[in-house]
Amino acid sequence: MTAIVETGYLPVGAADDVPLLEGRSVTVAGRRIAVFRLPDGWAAVDAACPHRGGPLQDGIVADWCVTCPLHNRRYDLQGDDLVRHEIVERAGALWVRLA
Repeated sequence: MTAIVETGYLPVGAADDVPLLEGRSVTVAGRRIAVFRLPDGWAAVDAACPHRGGPLQDGIVADWCVTCPLHNRRYDLQGDDLVRHEIVERAGALWVRLA
């Protein structure tokens, strides 16, 4: 676990706290981050929708995309429209390195 801390990753909680195809909001170094559990991995992005500031963690998740609950704009969780952060799971814990 020390190696993860030394590489700039910060703990954000337990992987079991994020259900499949849902998001959760966490605060990392004073920033709100939306963490998503996907069928084949994890995604972490700034939690505010870049279009109107909606809470992306509350959006519908499908196909590596999230739909903003305020105005139905769909974002690719791997695309360039969102600020993406590195996220890893180790021993049941989630770790994020901010962009």
